[in-house]
Amino acid sequence: MEGKSATKANAGKGWMEIISGYNRPDNLKSWWQIINSVGPYIILWVVMIKTIEISYWLTLLLAIAAAGFMVRIFIIFHDCGHGSFFRSKRLSKVVGIITGMIVFTPYHKWHKEHHIHHQTVGNLDKRGIGDVMTLTVDEYSKRSRWQKFAYRVYRNPFILFGIAPLLIFTIFQRFPGKDMTLREKLYVHLTTIGIVAAIALLILLIGWKTYLMIQLPVLYIATAHGVWLFYVQH
Repeated sequence: MEGKSATKANAGKGWMEIISGYNRPDNLKSWWQIINSVGPYIILWVVMIKTIEISYWLTLLLAIAAAGFMVRIFIIFHDCGHGSFFRSKRLSKVVGIITGMIVFTPYHKWHKEHHIHHQTVGNLDKRGIGDVMTLTVDEYSKRSRWQKFAYRVYRNPFILFGIAPLLIFTIFQRFPGKDMTLREKLYVHLTTIGIVAAIALLILLIGWKTYLMIQLPVLYIATAHGVWLFYVQH
């Protein structure tokens, strides 16, 4: 028995040595991730502007690739909030705010809710923040007919992955939470102002029609897949 315990202890130690190599952020790798995520996203945007004059179907095809890079940028945004992307907390926050603007998400609001989510996920007594509304069978049976219908509509894949994601990132993320500090609320509004300013600049450069023809499909595909990934992982 002692021999087996020693073997297990050594195996555990071996795994800890392997994992320890990933405990601290590597700034070079982090910057490279930014370059190979934000860079292609910008390049694809430029190419899509050109392809609209050739074929919008080609633009939509490129939008799929651009949406993939947008999801990658959101992952960077996510990791910055966890403090796992850069060693510097300040740098993580700055990059998180900038990448948050690219993915239409206020850094302070999203990460505050996300941290609460990590602390409460799976706890039925602490639901409602950063998660998909889920009722137990007993809770569902006690709802009125209208409430049951609303819940079934909410949980319908067409709504959950087809309509809700775009609304969440374009509209719902613009409003700060009631329990947020004045400073956190200010950052939410500043993020919205920054997004609006960037959109206005792009519209001045390429026109509102071209902007919408590119941004909407990219954002729709990215948000739908992002919410789906979140749902599957949880």
